[in-house]
Amino acid sequence: MKLSTFKPQAAFVLAALAAASAQAAFNSGSTGADGALNPTVNTEIQLPESGILNYTTVNIPAGVTVKFKKNTANTPVFVLASGNVTIAGTIDIRGGDATATGTYGDGAQGDDAIPGAGGPGGYDGGRGGRDDLQQRVDIIRGGSGLGPGGGLGGLEGGDGCNAIGYYHYFGTGGGYATNAYQAGGAGYQCAASTITVFAKAYGSPLLQPLLGGSGGGGGRGGTAFPGAGGGGGGGAILIASSGVLQLTGSINARGGDGGGLAGAGAGGNGAGGSGGAIRLVGTTVSGNGSLLADGGCINNSNQPRQNCLATGYSGQFGGSAGRIRIEGEAITYSGSASPAFVADVPGPVFIAEAPSLRIASVAGTAVPANPTGNADVTLPATTTGPIDVVFQTVNVPVGNTVLLRVVPAYGQATEALSPAITGSSASGNASVSVTLPSGPSTLQATTTYTVVVAGTLDLSRFAHNEQVEKVEVTVSMVGEATARLLTASGKAYDVSYAALRAAGFRG
Repeated sequence: MKLSTFKPQAAFVLAALAAASAQAAFNSGSTGADGALNPTVNTEIQLPESGILNYTTVNIPAGVTVKFKKNTANTPVFVLASGNVTIAGTIDIRGGDATATGTYGDGAQGDDAIPGAGGPGGYDGGRGGRDDLQQRVDIIRGGSGLGPGGGLGGLEGGDGCNAIGYYHYFGTGGGYATNAYQAGGAGYQCAASTITVFAKAYGSPLLQPLLGGSGGGGGRGGTAFPGAGGGGGGGAILIASSGVLQLTGSINARGGDGGGLAGAGAGGNGAGGSGGAIRLVGTTVSGNGSLLADGGCINNSNQPRQNCLATGYSGQFGGSAGRIRIEGEAITYSGSASPAFVADVPGPVFIAEAPSLRIASVAGTAVPANPTGNADVTLPATTTGPIDVVFQTVNVPVGNTVLLRVVPAYGQATEALSPAITGSSASGNASVSVTLPSGPSTLQATTTYTVVVAGTLDLSRFAHNEQVEKVEVTVSMVGEATARLLTASGKAYDVSYAALRAAGFRG
């Protein structure tokens, strides 16, 4: 879910193998309302507002590429088929690359500092900091990437083992399956306190919720040219077939590259966006194709995907890898996957009656139910000082708090914790007062609460047969809720929230 609110000086964007029974056949839940998908030429499909496409069969032949046009809520792609799915061609949901900056590439300066766009369900990169001869902090700081693991923007100052490590004028790659660390600090063996700058990991290997990749941070602005923008996060896709899902082609959900940069007085490079998410579910999943959800890198010497990885060593300006998951009653897939895929039996496609969280208003102005991310709320130019951000919750216990994260396009993110949610579990509300910075920003919110498991509910099969005492649930503005089981022995297990609902858990 995304929202943009603005006044003349500010814009704000709101940015969720066990053995199978041979007799059981997976049901994708497709209604078949969209008929058969059988493109013969390269095709871009407009996603409906739900993000769900209900096909009878899917056949993408070799040499054909299918892309998806985002809906207003930027949901992941959900492809459901009542019959077989055959992918011999390509499905492309990559994050976009940032544009070249300064004299790099074609030298055109009109698009300097522009970040890469996220793939469907993924998040945009951060803008490059603006150029300023005096190098004033409030002008030159790079923007943070969007998304739960958005990479941090580049900062002022020279290199060295200080509070932010080496190469801090570069952006930090987007996090997802792992943290993404700022380049240079680990490689120069700085003290531990100097290499803690990172973009956070998020989500679950279960891909419940299904979340796309986060954008890389933009680079610091220079004296003559802006910094380069960060790469967009890879998109997210679920393909579910009630029959055979065969992949001999490819599905590409890589993160986009940070922009190339050159010229006297140039700033810092933007970093790569994180890889996205691919979840394949079918009665049988087969084929020898390729699945790609690697993090983005940077464009260097006019070559894409250079200086990859995100572990904090010298020359690493990439985003974290995303996640790949294959679920089937029978899995015979023998193709490649980067990163490696996780295999399991089919789980629920969607979660029913799940908890949800949204921002209802900003500074007293109502937020549309389905924000478009483009000036949905206009604040008066006279708006100054702290303003109230109001949250609405559904199926979330009262008494919990909401964490608001404000990510400015230029500079570092800030967080604010609300007082306790009031009202009822069915319909709750909370608010927090914050001062919004000038310039474009993103607003993200999460709430985490713990439910004590009733004595009559046995969830031990999800926790290696250990007794489960509590379930920790995290709800964000995007995607579905995540769940973590806490056992009597102190262990923790990430489990699909949908699977817990199917087992009788309510909370």
